[in-house]
Parts: sequence; C-alpha cells; structure tokens
Amino acid sequence: MSATLILGGVRSGKSRLAERLARESDREVIYVATAQARDDGELHARIAAHRERRPATWRTVEAPLHLAEALRAHDATGRCLLVDCLTLWLTNLLCADDPALLARERVALFDVLSALRADVVLVANETGLGVVPLGELTRRFLDEAGVLHQRLAAHCERVLLTVAGLPLALKGSLRP
Repeated sequence: MSATLILGGVRSGKSRLAERLARESDREVIYVATAQARDDGELHARIAAHRERRPATWRTVEAPLHLAEALRAHDATGRCLLVDCLTLWLTNLLCADDPALLARERVALFDVLSALRADVVLVANETGLGVVPLGELTRRFLDEAGVLHQRLAAHCERVLLTVAGLPLALKGSLRP
C-alpha cells in the first residue's frame, strides 16, 4: 500500500492531479466521494463536473461521514482508493448532530489507513494559509483541518501541494 496526500487551495488542480495519479496507477479505481450537495446548486454543479471527468470504469462510493468504513469495505490488493475530499468529510462531521462523531471517525480513519492493501490518494483543501476567521466554528474547522493534515502527512509516503495547477512535492517525489 502506498498513500499520497494532495493538498491545495480551491481550484488549484488537486482533484485533477489525484485523478491523473489514479489513472496512471493502472489499478482498479474506487472513487470515494464525501460531498453532500443537499440544496446547494453550485455544489451540485461541481459534483456533476467531477463525475463527467471520471472514466466509466471507475466505481463511485459515497461516504460523507463514515470514510473508514467505506475504505475498509472496498480495500483490495491491486486497487487505488481515491478520496475526494477530506475537507468536505471534515465539514460533514463538524456539522453532524453527534459532537463525538468527529473524534471516532478520525481514529477509525487512521486505524484503517495503517491496514489498507490498496493504494490510497487523499485530496484535501489547504485552508490555513489565510486570515483567521472570526467565527468559532470556522476557527475550529481550520484547527481540525490543520491537525488532520499534519497527521496524514506524517502517515503518507508522498505529500503533494498544488498551486495554479502545478504540483509541488513536499514529501516524496511527484512520481510514485
């Protein structure tokens, strides 16, 4: 198993990079989607654009809350599990009715990542590069995202940052 974390800002090219790496892996790809569009028309359009880019041979699994469970269920040697994106997953957990859900799911994620046989590509927004917001929930989100990214970066063999569509290797190399 190899693990790659791809970080970047909104529209930085991180999802396209993740999709390219999954395609180039020559493995069966399971696309694990975490978005919940609900009544958000703009997010519906983003999800549709992502779906249109995916090859027909890729299977999509939706896991807005229980990411570790989805990874475990679809783990297999010779597969690539592409998770897009951890930022939306974290947002879903922070907005859930169960305040303890985030802690449980984070522990479950790290437990399963250590046991996966499949290669995994994780996509997340790097949100901590700007002004610290005034709202408590938004500050908590930034704190939680920062901690999650640091732990994932320590766990992953490769960490890439995308800026203006250009990948930069922060850990490991651009090629597997």
